[in-house]
This record gives sequence, C-alpha cells and structure tokens, in this order.
Amino acid sequence: MASIPWLGSCCIEAQILVYTLLFGLLGIAIHKKLRTRHVSLDPQGRAVLITGCDSGFGNLLAHRLLSMGFTVFAACLFPDGEGAQALRAHASPGELKVLRLDVTSDKEIEQAKQYVQDHLPNKGLWGLVNNAGISMWGMVEWLTIDKFQKVLDVNLLGSIRTTLAFAPLIRKNKGRMVFLSSINAYISYMNSIYALTKAGLEKFCDSLRLEMKQFGVQVCIIEPGNYAPATNIQPQVAPEKLWDSLPAEAKEIYSKEFIKDATNFVKEKLESGNKNSYEVVDAIVDALTAPSPKARYLVASLAEKVAVYLFLWLPTSLFDQILHVARRKSKNA
Repeated sequence: MASIPWLGSCCIEAQILVYTLLFGLLGIAIHKKLRTRHVSLDPQGRAVLITGCDSGFGNLLAHRLLSMGFTVFAACLFPDGEGAQALRAHASPGELKVLRLDVTSDKEIEQAKQYVQDHLPNKGLWGLVNNAGISMWGMVEWLTIDKFQKVLDVNLLGSIRTTLAFAPLIRKNKGRMVFLSSINAYISYMNSIYALTKAGLEKFCDSLRLEMKQFGVQVCIIEPGNYAPATNIQPQVAPEKLWDSLPAEAKEIYSKEFIKDATNFVKEKLESGNKNSYEVVDAIVDALTAPSPKARYLVASLAEKVAVYLFLWLPTSLFDQILHVARRKSKNA
C-alpha cells in the first residue's frame, strides 16, 4: 500500500483507517449522486400494503400515499376503529382497501393475501411496509417469558409472516419492502424485549436485501429515534401497577422506590421524544419511490445519531461506561 504523504511515518493501521474513511466518503458521494437522478415513479395503478394502520406512522403513511395516487391496502387490527374510519373519510373505495389483519395470526395472513390478490390494480403490488409493532419496557428480571413471546410474535415474527406471504407479489413487480426498525436495535436499556425484536429484524432484512437484489427488489430499513409522543407505541405504566406485575424474586431485589424512579425516568424520556411523525413518513416514502433508495434510513436527532455512531465505533466497555455516566447525570439532574 502506498503511503499517504501527510501521514508521514504513521503506523500502517492509521493509514488503513484513513483510506477506509476516504473511500467511505467517496462511496457516500457517489450514492448521493445516483439517488438524485430524476426517475419518475407513476403511482397510478400501483398498490402498497401497510400493516399497523390503526394509528401512528402507518395511518399517516396511508394518508400520504393516498394523496400521491397509490392504491393503499391499509391493514388494521381494528378495521372499524377511529384510524380506519379517518382513512375512509379521505379516500375513495377504489383507492383505499381497509382489511383486518392481526400479524400474529397465520390464518389472517392467508386471508389478507387472498384479499390483496383479488383486489390488485393493474400494475400489481409495488410495496410492502411492515409497520405493525408494540413496545414493552422493563429490566430483564421484571419480565416473564410470556411478555417476550408476545412482543416477538408481533414485531419480528409478524414481519416475517407478511414477508413470506407477500414476497412473491412484490418480486413479480420488482417492488419495495420497507421495515420499521429503531435505534434501539443498537442501543438498549430497560427495553430488552423491544430492542431484541428490532435487532432481529435488522439481521432478517440484511439477509433478505441480498437475496432479493437479484430479482430487482429493494429492501429498506427505517430506524427512527424516540418518536414516542408521535406514535404512543409505549403506554405509560403507574409504579404501583408495575410493582404488582413483578415476579416474586424481582421484588426481593428491587425496592418500590427504585421502581418509582425507573418509571419516572422512562416517562421523562418518552415525553421528550419527537412529535413530528412526518419525518419518518418522508423516509418511508423515499424508500418506496426513490430510484436508488437507501438500505437504512436513520431518522433521529443529532444526539441520537451520535450515540448510534459511538456504539458502532467505540469498544463496548467504553460505550457502556459513557451510557452509565450519562444516565447517572440524567437521574441526578
């Protein structure tokens, strides 16, 4: 390897790092150039299936895609609920198809697939947006295996079920698959259930993206930061209710005062989140329509992005220590 003049006699590891950074920056520049090429995607006659359209990102995305001219299959857990009714009020029956879908049910997945096949527009199914998800927080010892299974079944296995069912239709049209992950796939504290489902989803998508590339199908991951106020994905839990739900062994270790402090900490963090859902929806729309979409869209605050980058680059022990100090300061503030 030829040495870089201004590095002088620096060690070979430093030169490798610099080369890596330079090639990385060059790759980013080329990628941005390719993504800015104007290729018009006509939404007319193209359908997108979105799971979890009752509220949050899914509901807002359905409204956006309808306004763009897509045919939207809005999968709702409660097809007669407020979210579904709001969609019906702003769309014609030809543009919008509301269907009942519990992503934990193999039977409902099959019924949804048949319904979609029977009502596809002329250009077929262009996009699948796996948005349905639930959240649950708490230290590992506070949780039961039933709670782990419940969240896994929705967030991870639910997305896998819909992917297995609808991949043939997406592949036929060389379309897009979009998955809602989270920065918690990287950074986790008192939300092990949610974090492990998102980390699992990331690795599933990494395999799927490479497998689908040969068919012209793009697989994209959306990684939002803290958007709890915008989605209400994490219900507030009273300290007393949380204490009552703890296993007997946990009550011997954690005091009621600790439970109260933890509840207040989580409440403050959730309430400090971003309220602008449109930022995440913008990223999903780009993933569905851009000529060369990103593999990952990190939609987060500057502080959250820095935290993710530090997690990826720093030794784990050092990163853990930084988080420990930061949380102690936050608690004492």
